[in-house]
Amino acid sequence: MASNKSVAEILYDIAEYLNIDGVPFKPRAYEKVAETIEGLEESVSEIYQKGGIKALEDIPGIGISIAEKIEEFIKTGKIKYYEELKKKMPVEIDSLRKVEGLGPQSIKNLYEKLGIRTIGDLEKAAREKKIRTLEGFGEKSEEKILKSLGFLEKSSGRFILGFVMPEVEGIVKRIHDQRDVEKAIVTGSVRRMKETIGDVDILAISKNAEPIMNYFVRMPEVVKVTAHGETKSAIKLKSGLNVDLRIVPKGSYGAALNYFTGSKAHNIALREIAIKKGMKLNEYGLFKVSGKKETFVAGRTEEELYRALGLQYIEPEMREDTGEIELARENKLPKLIGYGDLKGDLQVQTNWTDGSDSIETMAREAVKSGLEYIVITDHTKRLAMTGGLDKKRIKKQMEEIDKVNKKLKSEGKRMMVLKGSECDILKDGTLDLPDSILSQLDVVGVSVHSYFSLSREEQTERIKRAMNNRNVDIIFHPTGRVIQKREAYDVDMDELIRHAKRTNTILEIDALPERADLKDEYIRKCVAAGVKMSIDSDAHTPRHFQILRYGVAQARRGFAEKKDTINAWPLAKVRKLLKIPH
Repeated sequence: MASNKSVAEILYDIAEYLNIDGVPFKPRAYEKVAETIEGLEESVSEIYQKGGIKALEDIPGIGISIAEKIEEFIKTGKIKYYEELKKKMPVEIDSLRKVEGLGPQSIKNLYEKLGIRTIGDLEKAAREKKIRTLEGFGEKSEEKILKSLGFLEKSSGRFILGFVMPEVEGIVKRIHDQRDVEKAIVTGSVRRMKETIGDVDILAISKNAEPIMNYFVRMPEVVKVTAHGETKSAIKLKSGLNVDLRIVPKGSYGAALNYFTGSKAHNIALREIAIKKGMKLNEYGLFKVSGKKETFVAGRTEEELYRALGLQYIEPEMREDTGEIELARENKLPKLIGYGDLKGDLQVQTNWTDGSDSIETMAREAVKSGLEYIVITDHTKRLAMTGGLDKKRIKKQMEEIDKVNKKLKSEGKRMMVLKGSECDILKDGTLDLPDSILSQLDVVGVSVHSYFSLSREEQTERIKRAMNNRNVDIIFHPTGRVIQKREAYDVDMDELIRHAKRTNTILEIDALPERADLKDEYIRKCVAAGVKMSIDSDAHTPRHFQILRYGVAQARRGFAEKKDTINAWPLAKVRKLLKIPH
Protein backbone atom coordinates (compact mmCIF):
# COMPACT_ATOMS: atom_id res chain seq x y z
CA MET A 1 0.00 0.00 0.00
CA ALA A 2 1.54 3.31 -1.10
CA SER A 3 1.64 6.07 1.51
CA ASN A 4 0.70 9.68 0.75
CA LYS A 5 4.32 10.59 1.42
CA SER A 6 5.70 8.15 -1.15
CA VAL A 7 3.17 9.20 -3.80
CA ALA A 8 3.90 12.89 -3.23
CA GLU A 9 7.67 12.30 -3.32
CA ILE A 10 7.65 10.60 -6.72
CA LEU A 11 5.40 13.32 -8.17
CA TYR A 12 7.80 15.99 -6.87
CA ASP A 13 10.65 14.04 -8.51
CA ILE A 14 8.81 13.97 -11.84
CA ALA A 15 8.26 17.72 -11.59
CA GLU A 16 11.98 18.26 -10.96
CA TYR A 17 12.99 16.12 -13.95
CA LEU A 18 10.57 18.09 -16.13
CA ASN A 19 12.02 21.35 -14.82
CA ILE A 20 15.51 20.12 -15.71
CA ASP A 21 14.24 19.43 -19.25
CA GLY A 22 12.79 22.94 -19.43
CA VAL A 23 9.25 21.64 -19.97
CA PRO A 24 6.73 24.47 -19.41
CA PHE A 25 3.60 24.25 -17.22
CA LYS A 26 3.66 20.48 -16.54
CA PRO A 27 6.12 20.65 -13.59
CA ARG A 28 3.81 22.95 -11.63
CA ALA A 29 0.87 20.62 -12.30
CA TYR A 30 2.78 17.71 -10.74
CA GLU A 31 3.93 19.90 -7.81
CA LYS A 32 0.37 21.03 -7.10
CA VAL A 33 -0.90 17.45 -7.05
CA ALA A 34 1.97 16.45 -4.76
CA GLU A 35 1.07 19.32 -2.40
CA THR A 36 -2.57 18.23 -2.44
CA ILE A 37 -1.71 14.61 -1.63
CA GLU A 38 0.57 15.72 1.23
CA GLY A 39 -2.40 17.61 2.69
CA LEU A 40 -4.88 14.73 2.44
CA GLU A 41 -6.18 13.41 5.71
CA GLU A 42 -7.23 10.15 4.04
CA SER A 43 -4.74 7.74 2.51
CA VAL A 44 -4.62 8.15 -1.29
CA SER A 45 -4.34 4.35 -1.54
CA GLU A 46 -7.58 3.93 0.39
CA ILE A 47 -9.27 6.56 -1.79
CA TYR A 48 -8.24 4.53 -4.84
CA GLN A 49 -9.35 1.21 -3.32
CA LYS A 50 -12.79 2.66 -2.58
CA GLY A 51 -13.44 4.39 -5.89
CA GLY A 52 -10.75 3.48 -8.40
CA ILE A 53 -9.24 5.94 -10.84
CA LYS A 54 -12.42 8.06 -10.87
CA ALA A 55 -11.96 8.74 -7.14
CA LEU A 56 -8.41 9.93 -7.84
CA GLU A 57 -9.71 12.30 -10.52
CA ASP A 58 -12.15 13.73 -7.97
CA ILE A 59 -9.20 15.01 -5.93
CA PRO A 60 -8.69 18.69 -6.89
CA GLY A 61 -6.03 19.22 -9.55
CA ILE A 62 -5.72 15.58 -10.62
CA GLY A 63 -6.46 14.90 -14.29
CA ILE A 64 -6.60 11.54 -16.02
CA SER A 65 -2.87 11.51 -16.94
CA ILE A 66 -1.61 12.00 -13.38
CA ALA A 67 -4.38 9.79 -11.98
CA GLU A 68 -3.18 6.91 -14.19
CA LYS A 69 0.38 7.38 -12.93
CA ILE A 70 -0.78 7.35 -9.30
CA GLU A 71 -2.80 4.20 -10.01
CA GLU A 72 0.30 2.58 -11.52
CA PHE A 73 2.36 3.50 -8.47
CA ILE A 74 -0.25 2.16 -6.04
CA LYS A 75 -0.47 -1.11 -7.98
CA THR A 76 3.21 -1.70 -8.80
CA GLY A 77 5.31 0.64 -6.66
CA LYS A 78 6.73 2.16 -9.87
CA ILE A 79 5.87 4.70 -12.58
CA LYS A 80 7.18 3.94 -16.07
CA TYR A 81 7.18 7.64 -17.00
CA TYR A 82 9.41 8.39 -14.00
CA GLU A 83 11.83 5.61 -14.96
CA GLU A 84 12.07 7.02 -18.50
CA LEU A 85 12.86 10.51 -17.16
CA LYS A 86 15.49 9.05 -14.83
CA LYS A 87 17.25 7.29 -17.73
CA LYS A 88 17.63 10.63 -19.50
CA MET A 89 19.10 12.28 -16.38
CA PRO A 90 20.47 9.50 -14.11
CA VAL A 91 20.74 11.48 -10.89
CA GLU A 92 19.22 10.83 -7.47
CA ILE A 93 16.76 13.66 -7.90
CA ASP A 94 14.81 12.78 -4.74
CA SER A 95 17.80 13.57 -2.51
CA LEU A 96 19.52 16.29 -4.57
CA ARG A 97 16.38 18.44 -4.81
CA LYS A 98 16.27 18.66 -1.02
CA VAL A 99 19.63 20.46 -0.86
CA GLU A 100 19.00 24.15 -0.29
CA GLY A 101 20.32 26.26 -3.14
CA LEU A 102 20.12 23.52 -5.78
CA GLY A 103 17.55 24.16 -8.46
CA PRO A 104 16.82 22.08 -11.57
CA GLN A 105 19.44 23.79 -13.74
CA SER A 106 22.05 23.60 -10.96
CA ILE A 107 21.52 19.85 -10.69
CA LYS A 108 21.81 19.53 -14.47
CA ASN A 109 25.05 21.57 -14.56
CA LEU A 110 26.59 19.58 -11.71
CA TYR A 111 25.83 16.32 -13.52
CA GLU A 112 27.05 17.49 -16.93
CA LYS A 113 30.21 19.26 -15.70
CA LEU A 114 31.24 17.14 -12.69
CA GLY A 115 29.30 13.90 -13.12
CA ILE A 116 27.47 14.43 -9.81
CA ARG A 117 24.64 11.92 -9.45
CA THR A 118 24.27 11.42 -5.68
CA ILE A 119 24.47 13.25 -2.38
CA GLY A 120 27.79 11.50 -1.80
CA ASP A 121 29.15 12.80 -5.12
CA LEU A 122 27.96 16.29 -4.22
CA GLU A 123 29.61 16.30 -0.79
CA LYS A 124 32.89 14.95 -2.20
CA ALA A 125 33.00 17.62 -4.93
CA ALA A 126 32.17 20.38 -2.44
CA ARG A 127 34.87 19.27 0.01
CA GLU A 128 37.37 19.08 -2.85
CA LYS A 129 36.40 22.68 -3.77
CA LYS A 130 35.36 21.71 -7.30
CA ILE A 131 31.91 23.29 -7.28
CA ARG A 132 33.16 26.85 -6.79
CA THR A 133 34.96 26.66 -10.14
CA LEU A 134 31.72 26.20 -12.12
CA GLU A 135 29.93 29.09 -13.77
CA GLY A 136 26.96 30.18 -11.69
CA PHE A 137 28.44 28.87 -8.46
CA GLY A 138 31.17 30.22 -6.19
CA GLU A 139 32.74 29.82 -2.78
CA LYS A 140 29.60 30.96 -0.95
CA SER A 141 27.43 28.55 -2.97
CA GLU A 142 29.77 25.72 -2.09
CA GLU A 143 29.69 26.59 1.62
CA LYS A 144 25.88 26.80 1.50
CA ILE A 145 25.70 23.33 -0.07
CA LEU A 146 27.92 21.84 2.65
CA LYS A 147 25.84 23.53 5.35
CA SER A 148 22.62 22.18 3.83
CA LEU A 149 24.09 18.67 3.57
CA GLY A 150 24.95 18.79 7.27
CA PHE A 151 21.42 19.92 8.08
CA LEU A 152 19.90 17.10 5.99
CA GLU A 153 22.10 14.51 7.70
CA LYS A 154 21.03 15.78 11.10
CA SER A 155 17.36 15.52 10.08
CA SER A 156 17.60 12.03 8.57
CA GLY A 157 15.71 9.14 10.11
CA ARG A 158 12.75 11.27 11.17
CA PHE A 159 9.40 11.81 9.48
CA ILE A 160 7.28 14.97 9.30
CA LEU A 161 4.16 14.22 11.35
CA GLY A 162 1.55 15.56 8.92
CA PHE A 163 3.01 13.60 6.01
CA VAL A 164 2.81 10.20 7.73
CA MET A 165 -0.27 10.71 9.91
CA PRO A 166 -2.79 9.41 7.33
CA GLU A 167 -0.83 6.15 7.07
CA VAL A 168 -0.52 5.85 10.85
CA GLU A 169 -4.19 6.55 11.47
CA GLY A 170 -5.17 4.09 8.76
CA ILE A 171 -3.19 1.32 10.46
CA VAL A 172 -4.62 2.15 13.90
CA LYS A 173 -8.17 2.07 12.49
CA ARG A 174 -7.60 -1.30 10.83
CA ILE A 175 -6.24 -2.76 14.07
CA HIS A 176 -9.16 -1.28 16.00
CA ASP A 177 -11.60 -2.87 13.55
CA GLN A 178 -10.18 -6.36 14.08
CA ARG A 179 -12.33 -8.82 15.95
CA ASP A 180 -11.66 -8.98 19.72
CA VAL A 181 -9.91 -5.58 19.80
CA GLU A 182 -11.53 -3.42 22.44
CA LYS A 183 -9.29 -0.37 21.97
CA ALA A 184 -6.38 0.72 19.78
CA ILE A 185 -4.51 3.99 20.06
CA VAL A 186 -1.25 5.49 18.85
CA THR A 187 1.17 6.61 21.57
CA GLY A 188 4.65 8.16 21.67
CA SER A 189 5.61 11.30 19.79
CA VAL A 190 2.65 10.86 17.41
CA ARG A 191 0.19 11.20 20.29
CA ARG A 192 2.16 14.17 21.61
CA MET A 193 1.85 15.63 18.08
CA LYS A 194 5.54 16.37 17.72
CA GLU A 195 6.58 18.13 14.50
CA THR A 196 8.65 15.10 13.48
CA ILE A 197 8.60 11.51 14.66
CA GLY A 198 11.14 8.69 14.65
CA ASP A 199 8.84 5.69 14.88
CA VAL A 200 5.30 4.67 15.81
CA ASP A 201 4.00 2.86 18.90
CA ILE A 202 0.47 1.46 19.03
CA LEU A 203 -1.31 0.07 22.09
CA ALA A 204 -4.31 -2.22 21.98
CA ILE A 205 -6.54 -4.03 24.46
CA SER A 206 -7.58 -7.54 23.48
CA LYS A 207 -8.21 -10.86 25.21
CA ASN A 208 -7.14 -12.73 22.09
CA ALA A 209 -3.80 -11.30 20.96
CA GLU A 210 -2.60 -13.98 18.52
CA PRO A 211 -4.86 -13.16 15.52
CA ILE A 212 -4.21 -9.43 16.04
CA MET A 213 -0.45 -9.93 15.93
CA ASN A 214 -0.75 -12.20 12.89
CA TYR A 215 -2.79 -9.56 11.05
CA PHE A 216 -0.33 -6.81 12.03
CA VAL A 217 2.80 -8.50 10.68
CA ARG A 218 1.05 -9.52 7.44
CA MET A 219 -0.34 -6.11 6.45
CA PRO A 220 0.32 -5.31 2.74
CA GLU A 221 2.62 -2.35 3.49
CA VAL A 222 5.00 -4.39 5.66
CA VAL A 223 8.48 -4.98 4.17
CA LYS A 224 10.18 -6.46 7.23
CA VAL A 225 9.10 -8.13 10.47
CA THR A 226 11.64 -7.46 13.24
CA ALA A 227 9.64 -9.09 16.07
CA HIS A 228 6.56 -11.28 16.27
CA GLY A 229 5.50 -12.15 19.79
CA GLU A 230 2.41 -12.80 21.88
CA THR A 231 2.12 -9.27 23.27
CA LYS A 232 4.56 -7.28 21.15
CA SER A 233 5.40 -7.22 17.44
CA ALA A 234 7.51 -4.83 15.37
CA ILE A 235 7.50 -4.12 11.63
CA LYS A 236 9.04 -1.85 9.03
CA LEU A 237 6.78 -0.30 6.38
CA LYS A 238 7.46 0.50 2.73
CA SER A 239 7.50 4.17 3.72
CA GLY A 240 10.46 3.48 6.05
CA LEU A 241 8.43 3.84 9.26
CA ASN A 242 9.10 1.39 12.10
CA VAL A 243 5.90 0.45 13.93
CA ASP A 244 5.49 -1.46 17.22
CA LEU A 245 2.23 -2.96 18.45
CA ARG A 246 1.71 -3.93 22.08
CA ILE A 247 -1.28 -5.73 23.56
CA VAL A 248 -1.87 -4.70 27.18
CA PRO A 249 -4.36 -5.84 29.84
CA LYS A 250 -7.36 -3.63 30.44
CA GLY A 251 -6.40 -2.98 34.06
CA SER A 252 -3.04 -1.49 33.05
CA TYR A 253 -4.20 0.36 29.95
CA GLY A 254 -3.94 3.89 31.44
CA ALA A 255 -0.48 3.27 32.90
CA ALA A 256 0.79 1.74 29.65
CA LEU A 257 -0.71 4.58 27.63
CA ASN A 258 0.98 7.13 29.85
CA TYR A 259 4.31 5.30 29.84
CA PHE A 260 4.52 4.81 26.07
CA THR A 261 3.21 8.29 25.28
CA GLY A 262 6.14 9.91 27.11
CA SER A 263 8.03 12.09 26.85
CA LYS A 264 10.94 10.48 28.66
CA ALA A 265 11.56 13.65 30.69
CA HIS A 266 7.87 13.89 31.65
CA ASN A 267 7.81 10.22 32.72
CA ILE A 268 10.94 10.61 34.87
CA ALA A 269 9.32 13.57 36.64
CA LEU A 270 6.17 11.52 37.30
CA ARG A 271 8.18 8.61 38.69
CA GLU A 272 10.00 10.99 41.06
CA ILE A 273 6.66 12.26 42.36
CA ALA A 274 5.54 8.66 42.90
CA ILE A 275 8.72 7.80 44.82
CA LYS A 276 8.24 10.79 47.13
CA LYS A 277 4.76 9.50 47.89
CA GLY A 278 6.05 6.03 48.72
CA MET A 279 4.85 4.58 45.44
CA LYS A 280 6.22 3.00 42.28
CA LEU A 281 5.12 3.94 38.75
CA ASN A 282 5.72 1.85 35.64
CA GLU A 283 3.85 0.71 32.51
CA TYR A 284 1.79 -1.73 34.59
CA GLY A 285 0.39 0.80 37.02
CA LEU A 286 0.97 2.94 40.11
CA PHE A 287 1.67 0.83 43.22
CA LYS A 288 1.86 1.63 46.92
CA VAL A 289 5.09 0.14 48.27
CA SER A 290 5.24 -1.24 51.80
CA GLY A 291 8.32 -3.34 52.38
CA LYS A 292 8.20 -6.05 49.74
CA LYS A 293 4.46 -5.66 49.30
CA GLU A 294 3.11 -3.68 46.32
CA THR A 295 -0.56 -2.69 46.20
CA PHE A 296 -2.15 -1.47 42.94
CA VAL A 297 -3.36 2.13 43.31
CA ALA A 298 -4.12 3.40 39.80
CA GLY A 299 -3.51 2.71 36.13
CA ARG A 300 -6.79 1.75 34.50
CA THR A 301 -7.00 5.24 33.00
CA GLU A 302 -4.55 8.11 32.69
CA GLU A 303 -6.94 10.41 34.51
CA GLU A 304 -6.92 8.27 37.69
CA LEU A 305 -3.14 7.98 37.44
CA TYR A 306 -2.58 11.74 37.47
CA ARG A 307 -5.20 12.16 40.19
CA ALA A 308 -3.45 9.61 42.40
CA LEU A 309 -0.20 11.57 41.96
CA GLY A 310 -1.92 14.78 43.07
CA LEU A 311 -1.92 16.34 39.62
CA GLN A 312 -4.43 17.70 37.16
CA TYR A 313 -4.74 15.60 34.01
CA ILE A 314 -2.06 16.78 31.57
CA GLU A 315 -2.88 16.71 27.86
CA PRO A 316 -0.43 14.63 25.77
CA GLU A 317 0.80 17.62 23.74
CA MET A 318 2.10 19.28 26.92
CA ARG A 319 4.09 16.33 28.25
CA GLU A 320 7.64 17.57 27.63
CA ASP A 321 8.65 18.62 31.19
CA THR A 322 8.52 22.29 30.25
CA GLY A 323 6.56 23.49 33.28
CA GLU A 324 3.37 21.46 32.86
CA ILE A 325 3.91 19.38 36.01
CA GLU A 326 4.36 22.43 38.23
CA LEU A 327 1.17 23.95 36.79
CA ALA A 328 -0.73 20.66 37.24
CA ARG A 329 0.38 20.45 40.87
CA GLU A 330 -1.05 23.94 41.51
CA ASN A 331 -4.22 23.26 39.48
CA LYS A 332 -3.24 26.04 37.06
CA LEU A 333 -2.98 24.24 33.73
CA PRO A 334 -4.23 26.30 30.78
CA LYS A 335 -7.46 25.29 29.06
CA LEU A 336 -5.82 24.48 25.75
CA ILE A 337 -7.34 25.53 22.45
CA GLY A 338 -9.36 22.63 21.06
CA TYR A 339 -9.10 20.96 17.67
CA GLY A 340 -12.57 22.21 16.72
CA ASP A 341 -12.18 25.77 17.99
CA LEU A 342 -10.99 27.58 14.87
CA LYS A 343 -13.56 29.79 13.17
CA GLY A 344 -11.37 31.32 10.48
CA ASP A 345 -8.20 30.93 8.44
CA LEU A 346 -6.10 34.03 7.87
CA GLN A 347 -3.73 32.75 5.17
CA VAL A 348 -5.26 31.28 2.02
CA GLN A 349 -3.72 31.23 -1.49
CA THR A 350 -5.72 30.91 -4.71
CA ASN A 351 -5.08 30.45 -8.41
CA TRP A 352 -4.51 34.17 -8.67
CA THR A 353 -0.94 33.20 -7.73
CA ASP A 354 0.37 29.75 -6.78
CA GLY A 355 -2.79 28.19 -5.36
CA SER A 356 -4.73 25.51 -7.22
CA ASP A 357 -8.28 26.86 -7.06
CA SER A 358 -10.46 29.94 -7.33
CA ILE A 359 -11.49 32.26 -4.51
CA GLU A 360 -15.03 30.90 -4.65
CA THR A 361 -13.88 27.27 -4.52
CA MET A 362 -11.63 27.94 -1.53
CA ALA A 363 -14.49 29.74 0.26
CA ARG A 364 -16.92 26.88 -0.33
CA GLU A 365 -14.41 24.30 0.86
CA ALA A 366 -13.75 26.39 3.96
CA VAL A 367 -17.47 26.22 4.75
CA LYS A 368 -17.31 22.40 4.51
CA SER A 369 -14.38 22.49 6.93
CA GLY A 370 -16.49 24.33 9.50
CA LEU A 371 -14.94 27.77 9.02
CA GLU A 372 -16.87 31.05 9.04
CA TYR A 373 -14.32 33.37 7.45
CA ILE A 374 -11.12 33.23 5.44
CA VAL A 375 -8.59 35.80 4.29
CA ILE A 376 -7.29 35.62 0.71
CA THR A 377 -3.55 36.27 0.94
CA ASP A 378 -1.98 35.74 -2.45
CA HIS A 379 1.67 36.63 -2.93
CA THR A 380 2.90 39.99 -4.17
CA LYS A 381 4.87 40.88 -7.28
CA ARG A 382 8.37 40.32 -5.91
CA LEU A 383 7.69 36.58 -5.73
CA ALA A 384 7.64 36.41 -9.52
CA MET A 385 7.74 32.59 -9.63
CA THR A 386 4.23 32.53 -8.13
CA GLY A 387 2.82 35.19 -10.44
CA GLY A 388 2.63 37.59 -7.50
CA LEU A 389 0.09 40.41 -7.60
CA ASP A 390 0.95 44.01 -8.41
CA LYS A 391 -1.25 47.04 -7.58
CA LYS A 392 -3.47 46.58 -10.61
CA ARG A 393 -4.12 42.86 -10.13
CA ILE A 394 -4.77 43.04 -6.40
CA LYS A 395 -7.43 45.70 -7.04
CA LYS A 396 -9.08 43.33 -9.52
CA GLN A 397 -8.90 40.59 -6.90
CA MET A 398 -10.66 42.84 -4.38
CA GLU A 399 -13.52 43.26 -6.86
CA GLU A 400 -13.69 39.49 -7.34
CA ILE A 401 -13.85 38.94 -3.56
CA ASP A 402 -16.82 41.35 -3.37
CA LYS A 403 -18.61 39.32 -6.07
CA VAL A 404 -17.93 36.04 -4.25
CA ASN A 405 -19.22 37.44 -0.94
CA LYS A 406 -22.37 38.71 -2.64
CA LYS A 407 -22.98 35.28 -4.19
CA LEU A 408 -22.39 33.40 -0.93
CA LYS A 409 -24.68 35.77 0.96
CA SER A 410 -27.47 35.32 -1.61
CA GLU A 411 -27.23 31.56 -1.02
CA GLY A 412 -27.40 31.98 2.74
CA LYS A 413 -23.88 30.65 3.27
CA ARG A 414 -22.29 31.56 6.59
CA MET A 415 -18.93 32.60 5.14
CA MET A 416 -17.13 35.92 4.81
CA VAL A 417 -14.16 36.23 2.48
CA LEU A 418 -11.80 38.98 3.59
CA LYS A 419 -9.33 40.86 1.40
CA GLY A 420 -5.71 40.32 2.29
CA SER A 421 -2.17 39.83 1.09
CA GLU A 422 0.96 37.86 1.82
CA CYS A 423 3.12 40.88 1.13
CA ASP A 424 6.86 40.39 0.75
CA ILE A 425 9.18 42.09 3.24
CA LEU A 426 11.97 43.59 1.17
CA LYS A 427 15.61 43.54 2.25
CA ASP A 428 15.39 46.90 4.04
CA GLY A 429 12.12 46.10 5.84
CA THR A 430 9.88 48.05 3.48
CA LEU A 431 7.02 46.25 1.78
CA ASP A 432 6.32 45.03 -1.74
CA LEU A 433 3.08 47.00 -2.05
CA PRO A 434 2.51 50.69 -1.24
CA ASP A 435 0.55 51.80 1.80
CA SER A 436 -2.13 53.20 -0.51
CA ILE A 437 -2.99 49.62 -1.48
CA LEU A 438 -2.32 47.94 1.88
CA SER A 439 -4.65 50.38 3.64
CA GLN A 440 -7.54 49.10 1.47
CA LEU A 441 -7.11 45.51 2.60
CA ASP A 442 -8.90 43.89 5.55
CA VAL A 443 -5.87 41.91 6.71
CA VAL A 444 -2.23 42.44 5.77
CA GLY A 445 0.13 39.55 6.38
CA VAL A 446 3.82 40.00 5.62
CA SER A 447 6.60 37.47 5.26
CA VAL A 448 10.26 36.93 4.45
CA HIS A 449 10.96 35.04 1.23
CA SER A 450 14.48 36.24 0.44
CA TYR A 451 17.83 37.30 1.97
CA PHE A 452 17.72 34.48 4.53
CA SER A 453 21.44 34.86 5.26
CA LEU A 454 21.33 38.39 6.70
CA SER A 455 22.99 38.79 10.09
CA ARG A 456 20.88 38.28 13.21
CA GLU A 457 20.75 42.01 13.84
CA GLU A 458 19.88 42.89 10.24
CA GLN A 459 17.15 40.25 9.97
CA THR A 460 15.62 41.28 13.29
CA GLU A 461 15.61 44.98 12.37
CA ARG A 462 14.20 44.17 8.93
CA ILE A 463 11.17 42.38 10.39
CA LYS A 464 10.71 44.99 13.13
CA ARG A 465 10.58 47.72 10.48
CA ALA A 466 7.81 45.80 8.72
CA MET A 467 5.94 45.50 12.04
CA ASN A 468 6.17 49.27 12.43
CA ASN A 469 4.02 49.77 9.34
CA ARG A 470 0.56 50.69 10.63
CA ASN A 471 -1.09 48.56 7.93
CA VAL A 472 0.63 45.31 8.93
CA ASP A 473 -1.47 42.90 11.01
CA ILE A 474 0.37 39.54 10.94
CA ILE A 475 3.86 38.16 10.45
CA PHE A 476 3.44 34.92 8.50
CA HIS A 477 5.71 31.91 9.28
CA PRO A 478 7.92 34.17 11.42
CA THR A 479 11.19 32.18 11.39
CA GLY A 480 11.08 30.93 7.79
CA ARG A 481 12.08 27.38 8.55
CA VAL A 482 11.16 24.44 6.33
CA ILE A 483 11.60 21.25 8.36
CA GLN A 484 14.22 18.86 6.93
CA LYS A 485 14.96 21.33 4.14
CA ARG A 486 15.89 24.76 5.45
CA GLU A 487 16.87 26.01 8.88
CA ALA A 488 15.21 29.09 10.32
CA TYR A 489 16.92 32.33 9.43
CA ASP A 490 18.94 33.85 12.26
CA VAL A 491 16.63 36.22 14.11
CA ASP A 492 16.18 37.38 17.71
CA MET A 493 12.76 35.91 18.45
CA ASP A 494 12.68 37.29 21.98
CA GLU A 495 13.05 40.81 20.54
CA LEU A 496 10.46 40.14 17.82
CA ILE A 497 7.98 38.94 20.46
CA ARG A 498 8.63 42.08 22.51
CA HIS A 499 8.16 44.24 19.40
CA ALA A 500 5.01 42.37 18.42
CA LYS A 501 3.60 43.29 21.82
CA ARG A 502 4.59 46.94 21.35
CA THR A 503 3.10 47.18 17.87
CA ASN A 504 0.09 44.89 18.46
CA THR A 505 1.30 42.59 15.66
CA ILE A 506 0.01 39.04 15.45
CA LEU A 507 2.51 36.20 15.01
CA GLU A 508 1.36 33.26 12.94
CA ILE A 509 1.47 29.55 13.66
CA ASP A 510 1.72 28.16 10.12
CA ALA A 511 0.04 24.74 10.08
CA LEU A 512 1.79 23.36 7.00
CA PRO A 513 3.45 20.23 8.42
CA GLU A 514 6.83 21.11 6.90
CA ARG A 515 6.73 24.56 8.52
CA ALA A 516 5.07 24.26 11.97
CA ASP A 517 6.27 27.82 12.44
CA LEU A 518 6.13 29.12 15.23
CA LYS A 519 7.92 26.48 17.28
CA ASP A 520 6.27 25.47 20.56
CA GLU A 521 8.91 27.22 22.68
CA TYR A 522 8.17 30.54 20.93
CA ILE A 523 4.44 29.98 21.33
CA ARG A 524 4.93 29.62 25.09
CA LYS A 525 6.84 32.91 25.08
CA CYS A 526 4.04 34.61 23.13
CA VAL A 527 1.48 33.31 25.63
CA ALA A 528 3.57 34.61 28.53
CA ALA A 529 4.06 38.01 26.85
CA GLY A 530 0.41 38.41 25.87
CA VAL A 531 1.20 38.43 22.14
CA LYS A 532 -1.75 37.23 20.06
CA MET A 533 -1.32 34.53 17.43
CA SER A 534 -3.23 33.08 14.49
CA ILE A 535 -3.29 29.46 13.35
CA ASP A 536 -3.40 29.36 9.56
CA SER A 537 -3.36 26.59 6.97
CA ASP A 538 -1.27 28.49 4.39
CA ALA A 539 -3.67 26.71 2.05
CA HIS A 540 -2.68 26.32 -1.59
CA THR A 541 -5.44 23.76 -2.25
CA PRO A 542 -8.86 23.11 -0.66
CA ARG A 543 -7.52 19.96 1.02
CA HIS A 544 -5.09 22.08 3.03
CA PHE A 545 -7.90 23.22 5.32
CA GLN A 546 -7.65 19.73 6.80
CA ILE A 547 -4.13 20.41 8.07
CA LEU A 548 -5.26 23.17 10.44
CA ARG A 549 -5.24 20.52 13.17
CA TYR A 550 -1.43 20.41 13.02
CA GLY A 551 -1.35 24.13 13.73
CA VAL A 552 -3.74 23.60 16.64
CA ALA A 553 -1.47 20.80 17.90
CA GLN A 554 1.50 23.16 17.73
CA ALA A 555 -0.46 25.78 19.68
CA ARG A 556 -1.42 23.20 22.32
CA ARG A 557 2.24 22.19 22.65
CA GLY A 558 2.89 25.86 23.35
CA PHE A 559 0.21 26.04 26.09
CA ALA A 560 -2.02 28.36 23.99
CA GLU A 561 -5.70 28.92 24.77
CA LYS A 562 -8.54 30.29 22.64
CA LYS A 563 -7.92 33.75 24.06
CA ASP A 564 -4.37 33.67 22.65
CA THR A 565 -5.49 32.71 19.13
CA ILE A 566 -7.47 35.33 17.24
CA ASN A 567 -8.99 33.08 14.58
CA ALA A 568 -10.61 31.02 17.31
CA TRP A 569 -12.69 34.15 17.88
CA PRO A 570 -15.94 35.21 16.16
CA LEU A 571 -15.42 37.52 13.19
CA ALA A 572 -16.93 40.49 15.02
CA LYS A 573 -14.22 40.27 17.69
CA VAL A 574 -11.49 39.86 15.06
CA ARG A 575 -12.83 42.90 13.20
CA LYS A 576 -12.54 44.94 16.37
CA LEU A 577 -8.93 43.88 16.98
CA LEU A 578 -7.82 44.44 13.36
CA LYS A 579 -10.10 47.44 12.77
CA ILE A 580 -11.71 45.75 9.76
CA PRO A 581 -14.71 47.72 8.42
CA HIS A 582 -18.10 46.03 8.91
